[in-house]
Amino acid sequence: MNRYEQLNRHRQPNRHDRPNRHKQRMTLTAAAVLVPLTLACGSSRAGQAEDGRPAARQPVTGVDWRVDSLTADGTTRQAPATAHIRIGADGLAAGNLGCNQFGARATVRGDRITIGDIRATRMACAPERMDFERAFARTLTTGTLTARTDDGKLTLTDGDGDVVHLGRGAPE
Repeated sequence: MNRYEQLNRHRQPNRHDRPNRHKQRMTLTAAAVLVPLTLACGSSRAGQAEDGRPAARQPVTGVDWRVDSLTADGTTRQAPATAHIRIGADGLAAGNLGCNQFGARATVRGDRITIGDIRATRMACAPERMDFERAFARTLTTGTLTARTDDGKLTLTDGDGDVVHLGRGAPE
């Protein structure tokens, strides 16, 4: 059980769980302004992972990635239309897990991505969306993810073989 599940397993939603819309807008505005500025930063090792293998061919950071599907524990689930992630060059990841907005620290080294503890809103949604959300959060945070990009698609694979399939672009 990851940290997200531990914090939320006994909690019942209440009226104080409604997201602060102003705070969300300010966060999104700040991200929209800061992300293009951080994209100008580069690395002398661009295109190469720490062990010398080729890194993900297309940039992973600074891109809106729409979650298309998730295969976890041998079961493939289609993602809710709202599920997405953006990993900034500043080391912050943000998006939607399928129901709730989230933020986390992210470390990108070549084709390896590590997502830290997720902080998320606590809205209740339909059971199938909540199931997807739990599986997605667990896959993102169970360890180092291997990133592969190809033709506007991103695949994130964890150490257990669970796979997140993403496409370039914001959710509809």
